Amino acid sequence: MILLACHKIIFLRQSGIGKLHGMNVYFISGLGADSRVFKHIRLPEGFDVHFVEWISPYDKETLSDYALRLTDQIDTRQPFILAGLSLGGIMSVEIAKKFPPVATILISSVPLSAQLPFHFSVARTLRIARVVPASFLKRAALIKRSFTSEKEEDKNLLRQLIREGNSRFIKWAVNAVLDWKNTTLPQPLWHIHGSRDEVFPSGRTNPSRMIPKGGHMILLTHAEDINVWLGEVLEKSV
Repeated sequence: MILLACHKIIFLRQSGIGKLHGMNVYFISGLGADSRVFKHIRLPEGFDVHFVEWISPYDKETLSDYALRLTDQIDTRQPFILAGLSLGGIMSVEIAKKFPPVATILISSVPLSAQLPFHFSVARTLRIARVVPASFLKRAALIKRSFTSEKEEDKNLLRQLIREGNSRFIKWAVNAVLDWKNTTLPQPLWHIHGSRDEVFPSGRTNPSRMIPKGGHMILLTHAEDINVWLGEVLEKSV
């Protein structure tokens, strides 16, 4: 699969298809969010933005099986790029293992299950997530917004997304991440992370670019930095 991805990159660079005809870039949002969280994203000319929407999970469906079903929204017959935020980044990694993109881009995420925080392992062992109601998780997320650094407009958006979040999906997703196992790094991989990420601590991962003092929502708090970085990554990818 890595060889296939390399062949795609060589072809794209020779043909200039990314700049001349439009390269599809598929964005996958984080847990409980949707395309609105990408409102500050601005890509260079020649890249077509698409948003992958969350779908209803099956009972006891694995994260990798769910990610495979998300590919129904992706034209895998054409060269494409995946960009995932948080949970969306994990989904992007799983998709890339089955349908290698030109590049996989992670924002505030982790590509390997070994990079998940230690307390995730404790929660998995004790099966805490199976007894904690989604309503509690949503209330905790709402309270947290009072102590984060987003602008008030962005805080209000996040609060709205949290309130609108599908409780069944949130419950499934938390358990699916806790059970997630992956040791494969998709190539090429680009990863941007905040040094103070409170969900996925930066010390457990190895990003391509670190945002000093950035939290989990650098997509909102450091949008300009991310847009510049994305532009550089996308140009390199084609």
